[in-house]
Amino acid sequence: MQQCLTISRIFATSANKISRTKTNITDVAIYAAEHFHHFFLQQHRNRMLISAMEKLHIRKGKPEDIPAVLALVKELAEYERAPQEVINTEELMLADGFGSNPCYGFFVAELNQEIVGIALHYIRYSTWKGKMLFLEDIVVKEHLRGKGIGKKLFEACALLAQEKKYAGMTWQVLDWNEPAINFYKKYNSTLDPEWINGKLMAAQIEKLNLSHD
Repeated sequence: MQQCLTISRIFATSANKISRTKTNITDVAIYAAEHFHHFFLQQHRNRMLISAMEKLHIRKGKPEDIPAVLALVKELAEYERAPQEVINTEELMLADGFGSNPCYGFFVAELNQEIVGIALHYIRYSTWKGKMLFLEDIVVKEHLRGKGIGKKLFEACALLAQEKKYAGMTWQVLDWNEPAINFYKKYNSTLDPEWINGKLMAAQIEKLNLSHD
C-alpha cells in the first residue's frame, strides 16, 4: 500500500510540475525517472536490510572478539565527545575479561560474521537490593543504529539478569543523549536524575599520598 502511495505521489508531483511551470515534457520525464530510481533503490536496500537482520546473531563474547569490542568502545567515546578518555588496551581487556579473575562479560551482535554491536556488563552490588547487573556500554555501529540491534543486545542483558536471579539491571545515560533516553523509556525503566556521579582516577588517588597508617 505504501509503495502505491509513493508512486502516486511521484506521478502527481510530475503532473503538477508540468501544469505550474509548463516545463518541457522531456525534463519532467527525467525528473520522474530519477525519483523512481531513488524510490526503487531504497526499496531494494530495505529488503536487503531486512534479509540481513534475519541473519543477526546475538552471542556471548569470546577472547578473539576483543579487538572489535575495543574499536566499538572508541566509537562510542567519539559519539559521547570524549575520545581522549579511552586509555584501555586490548591486552588489559583480554586479561580483565578472560584472565584468572574476570570482572566483566559481554554480548556481541554479529551480522555476516562481522561484529556490529556490543553490550558490556558486570555485577554491581547494592546494599539495599543485592546483586544487580550493570550495563556499562551498549554500542552499535553508526550506520546500523535504529535497526533493532541495540534492542536485541539490551534484552539479552535483561534476560541474563533474570536467569541469574539478580535483583535487576542498572545503567547510566548522558542527559543530552535523547535517542538513548527515549529508547530506555520504551521499557518503562526508572531514570533517576537525582544522583551525581563521583570518581577518582588513579593519578588523582596517587596525589592524595595515602597510607595504611
